[in-house]
Formats: sequence, C-alpha cells, structure tokens
Amino acid sequence: MTLPTYDYTKRTELAVDVEKQKAAHKVLKEFSFKPSQPERGYTNRTLYVNLSTLAIEEKPVTAQMKEVFIGGRGFGLWYLWNAIKPTTKWSDPENELIISPGPLSGNTQYPGSGKSLVVTLSPLTDIPIDCNVGGYFGPLLKASGFDAIEIQGKATSDVLVFIDGVNGKVTIEEAPLEAVDSHIAAEVFTHEYAADEADRRNVSVVSAGAAADHSRIGCLNFSFWDVRRGTTRLKQAGRGGTGTVFRDKKIKALVIRGPKIKGDLNHAADLDRIAKVGIKLHKEIHDLDDKQCHMRRQGTAHLVEVMDAYDLLPVHNFQYGKHPYTPAINSHVWDKRFTQNIPDGCWYGCSMACAKGADGHVVLSGPYKGQVVTVDGPEYENAAGLGSNCGIFNADWLLEVNWYCDVYGVDTISYGTLCAFVMECYERGILNKERTGGLEIGFGNAVAQLEMLHQMARGEGFGVIAGLGVVGMKRYFAEKGWGEAKFLNDIGMEVKGLEYSQYMSKESLAQQGGYALTNKGPQHDEAWLIFMDMVNNHIPTFEDKAEALTYFPLFRTWFGLNGLCKLPWNDVEPADNGKTTEPAKVPDHVYNYCELFSGITGKEITKEQIIDMSAGVYHFQRVFDLRMGKGLRAHDLPPYRSVGPVTREEYESRAERYDKQMRELIKVDPTGKSTDEKIAITRKYREDRYQQLCDAVYKRRGWTPDGVPTLETLKKYKVDFPEVVAVVQKHL
Repeated sequence: MTLPTYDYTKRTELAVDVEKQKAAHKVLKEFSFKPSQPERGYTNRTLYVNLSTLAIEEKPVTAQMKEVFIGGRGFGLWYLWNAIKPTTKWSDPENELIISPGPLSGNTQYPGSGKSLVVTLSPLTDIPIDCNVGGYFGPLLKASGFDAIEIQGKATSDVLVFIDGVNGKVTIEEAPLEAVDSHIAAEVFTHEYAADEADRRNVSVVSAGAAADHSRIGCLNFSFWDVRRGTTRLKQAGRGGTGTVFRDKKIKALVIRGPKIKGDLNHAADLDRIAKVGIKLHKEIHDLDDKQCHMRRQGTAHLVEVMDAYDLLPVHNFQYGKHPYTPAINSHVWDKRFTQNIPDGCWYGCSMACAKGADGHVVLSGPYKGQVVTVDGPEYENAAGLGSNCGIFNADWLLEVNWYCDVYGVDTISYGTLCAFVMECYERGILNKERTGGLEIGFGNAVAQLEMLHQMARGEGFGVIAGLGVVGMKRYFAEKGWGEAKFLNDIGMEVKGLEYSQYMSKESLAQQGGYALTNKGPQHDEAWLIFMDMVNNHIPTFEDKAEALTYFPLFRTWFGLNGLCKLPWNDVEPADNGKTTEPAKVPDHVYNYCELFSGITGKEITKEQIIDMSAGVYHFQRVFDLRMGKGLRAHDLPPYRSVGPVTREEYESRAERYDKQMRELIKVDPTGKSTDEKIAITRKYREDRYQQLCDAVYKRRGWTPDGVPTLETLKKYKVDFPEVVAVVQKHL
C-alpha cells in the first residue's frame, strides 16, 4: 500500500510505502493480556511500560484509588507521585507520562465524554502538569481493558508502543523510518495498524513532532479518524511540555487498536438513566447553540469578538484588550473557513461538534510548502494568542502557524504568548537583529513569527532560545545583560513557568487569582471568572471571590477526573438558566453530571459530593507541588502585566478609566501627577488587593497563610497519607 501523506484533500502528493516502513520495525518486547471491557466505568487494571528495561506489566486498580483519586487526572497524579522522587527532573528516566481516560470517558450517550488526561513532570514548571485532551486514544485504551497507561524510562532509539486491544498484545517496536511530525505519523501509523479501511476509526495515534525535540513547549497530538474527510484529525494535550517529555523518551508514537465501539462500552449500571440526560442535552444543543455560542459552526472562535468588545482580547503581549483589526480574525471569518454541515465531534455522540476543521489550506512556507491540508481550528486561544496578541490579523497566516504548531508538536498557547513576549522585547530594544540572528520579530511580523517556529523544529537559531519558554528567556536575557530582570518579570506572562492563556485579567481581580493561584500554572481550565467578576459584578467581596476561586477550580477538576469535556457544561445553557439562583454554575447541567456518574458507576452522588471528590485530588496536587519545590505563596504571584499597567503606553491607553479608579477607589486625586507617579500609585493598590485575595482564598481552601494545605484539610479529604503529611509538616 502506498499512502499520500501530505495532501489531505487531493491525495496526489508524495507517497509513502506503508508496508516497507512497517517491515522495518523490530519488535523489542511483546506482552500478552486478556482484552476486557469496563464494568461500571472501570476496567480495574492499568498498563505499565518501561522503555529502559522493556518491562511491560499490568497493575490492579485498588478500591482506594477509585475512592480517593477517581480516575483520569487523579490516577495520573497518584502514579507519578509513586514513580518519582523530590529530586527527579523532567528529563530523568524515572519521570513518567501517564494517560488515563476516567470512569465516564467512552460513553456515547452524553456529549463531551471522550476525554483523556495526560500527566507528567513538566519541562517548563518542574511540577506536575495535567492536560485534558480529546481524540480516540483514551476511550479505545479503556475499551481494550486498561484504565491508564504509565510510560517510564527512555528508549535508546525511536520506538513505538502498540496496544492491540483486539488480540490482546502490547509491543515495543523500533520504528526507524516513519516521520516524527504529527500529521504524517498519525496518518501512517493508522494505516499500518488498522486491519482494513473500516478499522481505521478503531485506531488512534499519539505523537509529537520535530519542534518537541528542541523546545520545552512540546505538545502531544491525539488522533481520531475522520470518516467523512477520509483522514486523521488531531486534538492536543498542549500545556506544559508533554510532547517534550514524549520525545525525550524517544517515543515516536503510541498506537492503540481497539474493538469496535458500542453504546454500552462502559457497561453502565443504568444505561437508560444516562441516555435520558444525554437526550435532554442533545436537544438543548440542537435548539439553543445557534442562539448562544455557535459551537457547531465556529467552535470556540466565537469568543474573539466577544473578548474584543469587553476589552479582554490580548493585544501586543497583553498590553491592550481590543484592536480595530479584530474583525479580520473574528468568528465570522472562521465560520466561512470551517467546513460546515459535518458532525465535527472528537468522540462518538458529541453533538456539540466543536472540533472544527478548515479544509483546503495551501501551506505557505516551510518543508511542506504547497501541500493542501486540513487545519484543526483555530480555536479562540490560537486566534487570540498567535493572532491579536502578536499583532497579526491575517487569517491565512493564522491557519498556517496553527497547522505548523500541530505538525511540529508545539503548544499553541505557549507559542503565542512567548512570541508576544519576544515581539515586545524586540520593540523595546531588549532584542535586536543581531541577538535574534536576523529575525525582525516585532509586532505584526507574521513571517518572522513563523520562521522562528521553523527554526525551533530544526533545532537552530533563535528558535532554540524561544523554545526555552518565557521563564527561560527571561533568565537568559537578564544573564546576557539585554534587559532589566524586574521589567522582564513584569511583562513576561508566566506563573510557575507556564505561559498564560489568552484572556486579559487586568480588570478582574478574581481572574488574576484564577490564573496565578492554579496548581499547574495559568490555564483557564481551572477558573474563568472574568464575566462573573468584571462584567456582572456577581462576586464583589474578597469572600465572594474566594468562594468562586474554591468552587470553580474544584468543579472543573471533576471533568479531568472523569474524562469529560467542560464545554457542554456552560457553552450551551438551558433556556431558563438565567432564572436560577446560581446561573454561573448551570445547576441543571450539574444535575446531569450527578445522573451521569451515578448511572455509569452505580454510586449515587450529589452536587456537593462532586466538589468533595475533586477536593482530595486538588489538595494532593498542591502538596505534590510542594514536594517538587513550589506550591507556596511566593509561587502564586502573577506578573504585574496581568494585574495592571506596566508601561506609560498601557496607562495612557486607558487613562480615563485609571484616573477615575484612582479618585473613586484609591482615594487619590490624579490631577497634576505624572504618568509614572500614577502607575506607581495604581500598582501599589492593585498588588495589595491581590495579596488580600490570596489571604481570603487560602483561608477558604483550608490552607495556611503561606498556601499550604493544613493537616485537617488533608484528613478531611482522605489524602493524609504518611508521605503526604511528611511533606506538609516541613512547611507548617
């Protein structure tokens, strides 16, 4: 069989001999197991693979694991805790990469139920990172008999791990010929391991790409076979360098071939019960999506103009919140670019269908120039991060850089934020052409932005420096004497080493905490409180904000424990949701989740128990951060750019607003004061308020004033294991 690898739509370009490539594989180790399907959401065993020793074995899932850690992110954190030491570095062989789908993942009745969680020690943050990702790998792993896969050790040359869930076989194989880049690897390995054309939808590939070999911001791509397009599609476990760990272990691909998916995959305790709430949500999506968020037509790209309208769209490295050129990259543009009337779900049964694809993009640059491809997205984060935040308002270029980030295995959020940082440094003279190796990488220079990405993939030039991430570049620039460390820290948008996702938080104290008070670093999947706080003023006091910064991170954690997507929770809402007492929580959908968990597992839960289930894992992860050298108040401090105006340009762009706040909130008359004086007064006020927020949040969460979970809190949520208590006692 020969396979055209690059042209997804015409299939006329460069052919690959699939049989020849597969014939070059050398099986290093083979392991047999008995395929099984879950019972009430669990298979009750996991798979362990060590690439150094070639050990492959099964591990039992204990009752305690299910009670305390639930699944998904919880299983990943527990396995990682037991695999590494406090001194372990991300590139050490004992670091693990764990993929776990969770007990509700794989059901086809309720939208958004195909997620997996990836956990590893991050190359950016040096603490655990967790990523929620779509694609078929996790559900197929579960359908084959495993609640998780742990990968430890390092291979000496490029290998793949193949899990045959039909015939009950796991192999570690040398894979010398296949390409590393994800769009090729996913396509080729799918064809190599599917029994026939119909079987391709039962195969999923996890891969990274060339830039993951040379940067700290590598991502993982999880594939699913798009029957209508006749090609593989990709979803990303993007944050924190998961792909970097993957490639450091010399893994070219993980491949799963599972059984044909059926509606009773999870062998639910009460299938009719979960079907009932699923049907209700399908109807809401059908009736209301076109009136609310337009997810089925635009995915998350509908947010671009909404954020711009509220001065929340990041522009020029988070300096500004809107731009006159935004219409060039808003949802109306993507509505026309995305292929419509295709059920774009990344798992069976998801009628939200937000995994949009832009077909027919002709690649404009780099090694695949001239090829015609499908671009997955861009989602809002990519349009905002790679676009407005870098001053680039060209839809063709955004498709280009979005596609190459996926191909090369690069986190689009981190890349957008670090590019914006580099561009501001260039504009302010911290960088110049000599220091960037000739790149004139100021705001709006799309060609330079893309060339830096190509350099990263080649492992050369300034692209290697950029691949250190914002935290690494700040250190590097300061050590070189190119910029003042204080200013670099003010404008470098990272906390704990992880780059910010793409929302302006200057005017939302709660969102400042929603980013900086996270366990893994600033990612909006823990708490997105801007509208509650800034627009609707629903949480005016410190206590209100602390309550929200406790409830919502725990509620959102629950999705990661169970293998669910958060979008069906609040990106479509019941028509009468606004009349409820707590509309931000979408109480009718919270009820759905109680029914879904109870119906699948047979364990009855309430909305309060959802929070309790998450709390144990959340506090455990905070202690894990402590164990690895972070997790204190000092590590929860945001860059000032996310809190208020750093530069004169920023202040003066909103001078009327800031002057009014100075009079009414700070009780200082700005008349006659210089911009620098007003910046200093505003800064002191805002930084003091952030510290007061920390006080309130730590108290509400059951943590000490330094951000350490108390022994009482650990005991309450059943994570007071001796080794956990020992870590905490060092900080009490």
